[in-house]
Formats: sequence, C-alpha cells, structure tokens
Amino acid sequence: MDSTVLPISGQSGSLLPPSDPQVLGWWKEGRPAGAEYGSAVITGHTVHTGGGALDHLDKLVVGDSVRVRTDAGWIRYEVQRTRVYSTEQLARDAKQIFTLGGPGRLVLITCDNWNGSFYESNAVVFAAPVADEPS
Repeated sequence: MDSTVLPISGQSGSLLPPSDPQVLGWWKEGRPAGAEYGSAVITGHTVHTGGGALDHLDKLVVGDSVRVRTDAGWIRYEVQRTRVYSTEQLARDAKQIFTLGGPGRLVLITCDNWNGSFYESNAVVFAAPVADEPS
C-alpha cells in the first residue's frame, strides 16, 4: 500500500478513518511510528468494490513486511499476528490494541466481512519493528 497518512483523533470512543478511502489515518493520541513503546495505530477504509487504501490488509500474513515512511525515513515492520475482531470484541479488547505501553509496534485496522449492507467485523494486523540490515 502506498497512501498518504493524516493524523486523526478518536471521537466518542470510535476511530474513524479519513473520508477519502485512499487516505490512511494515524491515531494521534497513540504513539508515532517508530516509538520505542506502545501502539502506532493506522486505520483506513476497505471498499467492497475496490479502491480502499486497506482493501488487501486481510491478505497480510505472519512474516510479511510493512514499511512506514516518517520524517526521519523508512521504518520496517514485520507482521507478527493478524486477527479478525467482531465490533464487540474490538471494543472489549481496545485497551490492549491501543495500548501506550509495552514494546513499540504498528497496528493496522480496517473493516472486514462485507455482508452486502455493512461490514460485520474488523481486520487487525499487529507488526513489530525490524532493524534493517546494514547496507
């Protein structure tokens, strides 16, 4: 994925991605990408007809690489875990997903399981930073 990332805020306990389906949102109350501790959370749209920035998030598997560009350069992450949460499960586990403590990590979130009217769940990818090998 190659998308613009804009800072967003969680309002009323919900984290809504930017309205443009090709733009990602970084949860500004969380950690920035590359932080030593806590979750850097990025969310974006899945569009059932295509065109969403995170349409293929559910295709990532453990071991895949994800790169995030910051003002300081590129940060590489390796997918450690993927999970599909019902909306109720996501709300229940929000403290663990959006944590500001623990080792630094990247969390990618999008909608999943389009039923013809709405998305029934959320796909979540957890990735850990990887030190790049010297060139």
